Amino acid sequence: MIRLLLLLALTFGLASSASADDIAATGRGVVRVVTIAVVDDQVVGFGHGSGFAIAPNRIVTNAHVVDLAERYPDNVVVGIVPTEGSKSYQGKVIAYDSQRDLALIEFTGARLPPSALYTGPMTEGDPVVSLGFPGNVDLATARSAADYIRPMTPVRSEGVLSGRRVLSSVEVLLHTASIARGNSGGPLLDRCGRVIGVNSAITRGEEGDSTFGFAIADTELAGFLHDAKQPYASIGTGCTSIEDRLRQDADADAKATADAASAKRDAATQDAMTREVALEKARTEAGRARENVMALAGLLLVAGALVIGSAGLLESRGQRRQAVWALGIGGLSVLVAIIVFVLRPSGEVDVPLSALPKTRISTPDAALGKLMCTLIPERSRITISSSEDVPIDWGAKGCVNGKTQYVGANGRWDRVLVPDAEQTVSVLSFDPATRVYSNTRYLMSAAGMEAARTARGVVPNVCNMDEAALGRLAGQQAAVRAVLPPLPNEKLVYSCKSAR
Repeated sequence: MIRLLLLLALTFGLASSASADDIAATGRGVVRVVTIAVVDDQVVGFGHGSGFAIAPNRIVTNAHVVDLAERYPDNVVVGIVPTEGSKSYQGKVIAYDSQRDLALIEFTGARLPPSALYTGPMTEGDPVVSLGFPGNVDLATARSAADYIRPMTPVRSEGVLSGRRVLSSVEVLLHTASIARGNSGGPLLDRCGRVIGVNSAITRGEEGDSTFGFAIADTELAGFLHDAKQPYASIGTGCTSIEDRLRQDADADAKATADAASAKRDAATQDAMTREVALEKARTEAGRARENVMALAGLLLVAGALVIGSAGLLESRGQRRQAVWALGIGGLSVLVAIIVFVLRPSGEVDVPLSALPKTRISTPDAALGKLMCTLIPERSRITISSSEDVPIDWGAKGCVNGKTQYVGANGRWDRVLVPDAEQTVSVLSFDPATRVYSNTRYLMSAAGMEAARTARGVVPNVCNMDEAALGRLAGQQAAVRAVLPPLPNEKLVYSCKSAR
């Protein structure tokens, strides 16, 4: 038994890298499922089919592919052969539904990119793609039994959806993508690489009749996974090409930028008008104060003159004492009037800036605080990712969540993330003016991911970098961009609002 397990683990060579398209991205989660029946350390049976990852360590396949392992678990070894890498792995059947012809296998030792189920509408005539390992291709190309456990890319065939049927009380999809024995358990995909069914059987073409394939329908697969308590990713948005989506999003982004610039100009104009009104009000109040002081000086002058005039009258009546007091009071009043007139306000405005209305325009470097970002479906293209809201805490100078530094240029901030445990490179971007956040995702091959990690090097996960460190980070991000495929697989665009 040990010798057989070691044989299962051996592989020769690496799978060839695939171009960065949706089908190839899903293909990296497709596996060959091998079963080896052993009695008294002697191989008495060998079979194989296909499967695909529904979680990093769990595989969906047909029940009939692992039927012997389900019935004779002590005598049948289940092997999982990924499309990339240099190893194979032993698996264990953890869920089995003979009615739906579906099974779930768990394995350890590696993490595969999971596939997503498409839950939106499909109509007859829509293009479909089948991935798997057809036995007739193996018979034509395999040189030895070792070729069945050597990682290689799955065979791709294209066709159209011919309709939905019921086969033995199970809903199935009828299609024209070419499949053969060995494709059993492999995925049937839409043109965006989302799973719509599990290939299970073919019709027999006799006397020139066409051959059709049957795939267990998405509804049956979803029910099976629900019964098995297996979470899975599901996408309901329709399929659009990444080229169309990028072009449409560029137009939308340009419009949003223009609208933000217009709003900024309007805000600046409104602020200028508000400040001018405040200044005019201050000028009016200053002029009114000047006039009031001058009026007071005039009243004091007139009053003083009248009192001085009364002093002469009192003197003529022999009231000398009273005349002296009147003369003194009148003179004092005239003196005060002169002083008040000389010290009158100039009427010019001297308003401190702190007293004027504050501008409402924020700078690109300013902190925005905690934001909740909601997906904009009409600007996004999703093949596998979640569409849930994304919270971010946008700090000053491009510091996100207090630990991740973005690089700013022309009012936008970018960060390229190259994780160590996933085969996905994400280019994150945020525009503080429009508050649009985007995640452009590249679903990479193993070789492409290794090249991206090498280009990335070591990036400190800190904020508030000095100019030299920011320059190094910008250089590392440019190096990663240089090894990315020409087109991404996904672009998720979000509109962000204050979380408060």
